[in-house]
This record gives sequence, structure tokens and C-alpha cells, in this order.
Amino acid sequence: MAKTKPAITMQSFGIYTKWDSSSKALPQIQAFTTKVPAQLDVEFGFIINIKKAKGEKLHYCIYHPDIPDADGEVMPPFDGFEYVKDNDWHFYLGDTLWQPISNKIGDWRMTIELNGKLIADKTFSVFEQ
Repeated sequence: MAKTKPAITMQSFGIYTKWDSSSKALPQIQAFTTKVPAQLDVEFGFIINIKKAKGEKLHYCIYHPDIPDADGEVMPPFDGFEYVKDNDWHFYLGDTLWQPISNKIGDWRMTIELNGKLIADKTFSVFEQ
């Protein structure tokens, strides 16, 4: 029997309410946008829905502007893996801004791959007000 192909949709993207990573609840959309004002603790990203892929492995990655670490070296992209938890699953990928805000200006690209195939890709432009 042939394996069914996963169905992926981007549910929302933009600015969200603060996300609590320890909660099962996803953040709520406040504004659909790819333009993000450079404000402390602003939460931005996207939510995707994946159907028919329970147990499959996701790779997510956030490419941020050249933000220096404590030693002045450019931080590598933030990435990781997650397993699809059920056959109708919502996943939030996002970030927030921290001090100093001045070095967070620029493009933040967020991607998700499922089994090596790019399934979600969104770039947010963080701008000074």
C-alpha cells in the first residue's frame, strides 16, 4: 500500500502574543505581516499545520542577521529537530528580540524541512522605528 503524502499549510505568520514554550497552547496571531518593528520581546514567526505525517522528523532553522555572541563572533543559525506528534499537528516556529535591539535589525529567515524537503520558508524584516 502506498504511503500517503503529508499535507502542509501555513496557518498564519507575523506578530504573535508571547509564546510560552512550556505550554501546549500556541501563541495567538496579532498581525499578519513580514515587517517586524524592532521592539524588545516582540514575538514573530509562523504556524504550520501538517496532516498525515505522524512520527516524521522536522528540521527547523532560524537564520538571523549577523548577531554577535558574547565573544563578538557571529552566532550560527538556530536550528533543531522535532517529531510530528499526530496526524493533524500545528507547529509554531518563531523568535523574539532581546537586548541590545540595535544588532537585531535585518532579515530573519525561518525554514522547516520534512524528510529533507523544504515545506515552509518565510523571511521577516526587522526594522528600526
